[in-house]
Amino acid sequence: MTAPVPGWLNDLAVNALDRPVPHPLRPPLDGGRHAAVLLLFGESADGPDILLIQRSAKGRNHAGQPAFPGGGVDPGDGGPVGAALREAEEETGLDPGGVHVIGTLPELYIWRSDNRVTPVLGWWHTPCAVHAASPDEVDAVARVPVAELADPGNRLRLRFPGGHAAGPAFRVRGMLVWGFTAGVLDDVLAVTGFERPWDDDRVEDVPPEVLRLARR
Repeated sequence: MTAPVPGWLNDLAVNALDRPVPHPLRPPLDGGRHAAVLLLFGESADGPDILLIQRSAKGRNHAGQPAFPGGGVDPGDGGPVGAALREAEEETGLDPGGVHVIGTLPELYIWRSDNRVTPVLGWWHTPCAVHAASPDEVDAVARVPVAELADPGNRLRLRFPGGHAAGPAFRVRGMLVWGFTAGVLDDVLAVTGFERPWDDDRVEDVPPEVLRLARR
């Protein structure tokens, strides 16, 4: 039996369209590589969860970072939805037939990699086993419960050297989730109402290993 789309997820698809895109994430008028990521929610014994990958530390872009499955839009994809599903299948072994695509969220820009990213919102109505299907690109795959992301004990802000503003971060399933992915998850928790009060004055310096990979 397939699981029906929960009401909170349909609400997310609608309400996220009305939220303004933060200035640092607004795409430029021209340029940038078109890309897509899959925000794939499912239901497990631990409640609602979302699929994340840990990118390979040997990668060229965003090495070692936890992320949503995704990548560049290829000509044969037919757009961001096709790209997100194809990349998720290549990276995690996901069966796209088990995913109901609800819609897309506003395009976001990642200046470091010059990517114009369209988040694709999906409901995993028929979950399948997933794994690091592309070892050169992915080190690990995890279904992370939304409750763990919302747990105040797992939330913090990361401060980079040079006076940069501290951004949201999460410590879940042995991963330190930060950057673009953490920013999107932070917004998802707020829009869906899953967010719980937490100490946003908890600020930590970026761990040396994370900083080394980020500067590659």
